[in-house]
Amino acid sequence: MATSVATKTAAKGGSFLLESPAPQDVFTPADLTDDQKLIGQTAEEFVMKEVFPLIKDLENKKAGLMAELVRKGGEVGLMGGGVPEEYGGAGLDKIATTVLTEKLSIYGGFAVTHGAHAGIGTLPIVYFGTEEQKKKYLPKLATGELIGAYCLSEPQAGSDAQNSLTRAELNAEGTHYVLNGQKMWITNGGFADLYVVFAKIDGEKFTAFIVERNFPGCKPGNEEHKMGIHGSSTTPVFLENCKVPKENLLHEIGRGHIVAFNILNSGRFTLGASCVGGSKHVLATSSKYSKERKAFGKQIGDFGMMKEKLAEMAIQIFAVESMVYRSAGNIEAAMSAATGDKVAHSMKVLEEYAIESSIAKVYGSEMLDYVVDEAVQIFGGYGFHEEYPVCRAYRDSRINRIFEGTNEINRMLIIQMLMKRAMGGQLPLIPAAMKLADEILAGPSFEETPEGALAEEGRVVANAKKMFLQAAGGAVQKFREKLAEEQELIGALSNMVMEIYAMESCLLRSQKAAATRGEAASSAMQDAARVFISDAMERVEHDAKRAIAAVNEGDMLTTQMAVLKRFGKRATVDTIALRRNVAAAVQAQDRYPFESK
Repeated sequence: MATSVATKTAAKGGSFLLESPAPQDVFTPADLTDDQKLIGQTAEEFVMKEVFPLIKDLENKKAGLMAELVRKGGEVGLMGGGVPEEYGGAGLDKIATTVLTEKLSIYGGFAVTHGAHAGIGTLPIVYFGTEEQKKKYLPKLATGELIGAYCLSEPQAGSDAQNSLTRAELNAEGTHYVLNGQKMWITNGGFADLYVVFAKIDGEKFTAFIVERNFPGCKPGNEEHKMGIHGSSTTPVFLENCKVPKENLLHEIGRGHIVAFNILNSGRFTLGASCVGGSKHVLATSSKYSKERKAFGKQIGDFGMMKEKLAEMAIQIFAVESMVYRSAGNIEAAMSAATGDKVAHSMKVLEEYAIESSIAKVYGSEMLDYVVDEAVQIFGGYGFHEEYPVCRAYRDSRINRIFEGTNEINRMLIIQMLMKRAMGGQLPLIPAAMKLADEILAGPSFEETPEGALAEEGRVVANAKKMFLQAAGGAVQKFREKLAEEQELIGALSNMVMEIYAMESCLLRSQKAAATRGEAASSAMQDAARVFISDAMERVEHDAKRAIAAVNEGDMLTTQMAVLKRFGKRATVDTIALRRNVAAAVQAQDRYPFESK
């Protein structure tokens, strides 16, 4: 069942660094339709009723169990969200798919299995398959009758995917490609029926293929012994003279990188949504436990440091959730504006929001790691014990910073993609940096006192953007095309970009809530936004100092630091008091408090 969203023209990818949309122009979880909420509810009920009771067996790799759950999920429409209706799928829009992903992600092992099947295992055929390939495979993938997997990594080629050694040669008869090589870390490898495999034709042309498990010469290896996500299957896949019919070549010869990178953009965004779902469940578990556990004659949840932990967990989830749904709204608005070839248009949209997708992945995975770590701390010794769920959540979380391109690779990509857009003229970053330089030379101007909900925070966010332009402008000027070699500097700039998107997403969502529900009804949300923006600005300033010091020296460094100090001027916020308010909202319901009803 396709759903739709009424939103303004989609903001261009990366444009948040230069433009500030009005609060009413961003999509937030409060804007979900009843249909979209119902999809989320169905997904959540499925996990709680069908998956949760079997976690012990899943963790112990009970044969056939996870595959059976995928098929069960397929029966209620949870596996075909991204498959168009004409091929037997649900044809969900981007927002509905985001809700579905979030709500399915309460248990890591199932979340990973679902993502590998319904996301990166199915979408290459949705976006790049021929009509015959779509008709043959998509209806069965949508129901879970066939389970999909994605085979890109190799023993020597993880982040550097195009360094693939898997070869494909066309046989003498011209009917089949013969594949030879080994793929590593393949999620669903042990029970998938269909693999999207990347190989180099004649050792040169990087190309994608649809490989059925029962093709002679295709053989999954033994299950890997992993730190976490024990419920999911991860195996190598061996290809030994594996004969793949010529018609199973996916997309075009030598264009495998187009398939790989677009699907990874989609997967990265989905991973961010998945981290939101996982972290909300961990927060609820932690809040409940803080009332059950007593120390020194009172519940541990009554202690200030415990309140601070619960509040910070909720605040960080709030930031990632705000970013993810803001991006989903933009992606959906851009997708629904399609005319002509919808698939080609979808590819352009995924590329358009590649920066935001990398941000969702990096910030989401690091947020989830923070949340599970604090959950273990709240549980104390019991948190370190396998019988308690936070121990498993802690182990399961760690892979997310490696999946879908490591966070280091994604930090590099964020700046690389920004610079590419700037040089290509899609994003006027260079004129903005030049304008800022003129403004700096002109000296301080009289600033009006801002008014309205979170107006002071709005000013802080605007100044964070100036800090980025100041730091990035200097870096580009000094290193030019050699900037890519300055990885630490790129890391600092990338951190600033992510913090700015997070700060502004919190700000706009809170201002929109204040306008629609009133300031009193959204007071905890306002408090969360104020804490987040205050703390994030400290981090932005820290990274700006690092970047500026790497670019300037002597008098110029002194001048640049004075300018930075000017941009950093802001009112001091009592974050302890505000966090207590957020903690009270968490503990009142024993759950994430900013869920849209």
